[in-house]
Amino acid sequence: MTGVGAGSRGSHCRIASLGVYRPALQVSNHDLSEMMDTSDEWIVKRTGIRVRRLAGPQEPLSRMGAAAAERALTAAGAAVADIDCVIGATMSFTGQTPAMAVRIAERLGIAGPPAFDLSAACAGFPYALETARGLIRAGSARTVLVVAAERMTDIVDPRDRATAVLFADGAGAALVTRSDEPGVGPVVWGSDGSLSRALEQRVEWASFRDGLTDERPYLRMEGPRLFRWVIDEMPKVAGRAVAAAGLTLDQIDAFVPHQANIRMIESMVRSLGLPERVVVAEDLRDQGNTSAASIPLALERLAADGDVKPGAVALLLGFGAGGTYAAQVAQLP
Repeated sequence: MTGVGAGSRGSHCRIASLGVYRPALQVSNHDLSEMMDTSDEWIVKRTGIRVRRLAGPQEPLSRMGAAAAERALTAAGAAVADIDCVIGATMSFTGQTPAMAVRIAERLGIAGPPAFDLSAACAGFPYALETARGLIRAGSARTVLVVAAERMTDIVDPRDRATAVLFADGAGAALVTRSDEPGVGPVVWGSDGSLSRALEQRVEWASFRDGLTDERPYLRMEGPRLFRWVIDEMPKVAGRAVAAAGLTLDQIDAFVPHQANIRMIESMVRSLGLPERVVVAEDLRDQGNTSAASIPLALERLAADGDVKPGAVALLLGFGAGGTYAAQVAQLP
């Protein structure tokens, strides 16, 4: 990826390693069909998902995130003393204190460096990756640990077929380090507030004998509206990211979009006109939609399965609640 991005020599960054955590519990479409009005055929046809991973009570976000981070550190041969900053990306921990990143740092034994979360929904990983890139380019850090972790099942109504069949849990981490050559291209990102109610947590009220009680704010989704926005707008965003990196589609080895829905992914592939040789990530088929964690989980799966070689050039594309989106080109470790 020589020549991707901008800036003086030595102010670039690369993804040095990846690590993931996948919960052991797997829930099949057949399992869901016994709890709600759905079927394996209906779910596979509309989403592509066959199985999703669910975290248990002993798998909090910080534990999953720390496990993914430890694997990334091991893969890079790095130590916790090398970390200058920890960035957490999550939408299922929003508003809690202290930040998920602080809890992950504590589990890893990292004391001193800054640790903070950002919330950009399903675009969280590329947002965090760009933040790490900016810190390194500015000289504020040499090594940044990015951890995306989600327990989406904590905020999904198990009775809601529109969301319960989609969302899952897991964590992915990337160790981002300074490099002489650019390994992460410029980001193309933004948001569209007109979509703020198309996917949001809504506080709902239930009446009991002692008055009104605030229920858990479950995630609610207007699927068709989001689907149209994604297939109309996201191919354009992805194309701009490739151009911003100074590349063409012929130089892309893998396409790793947010793992939301297989029909969305297939539509974007057609709109982009990706060459047939480009590997398209489909981690969602037996992982489910893990929001901010879906891109690093999918990246690690491609590498672990041997679908891409070290140094492959991947086009990353995240999109989600609030019309947030971010795309960038990155070279795989």
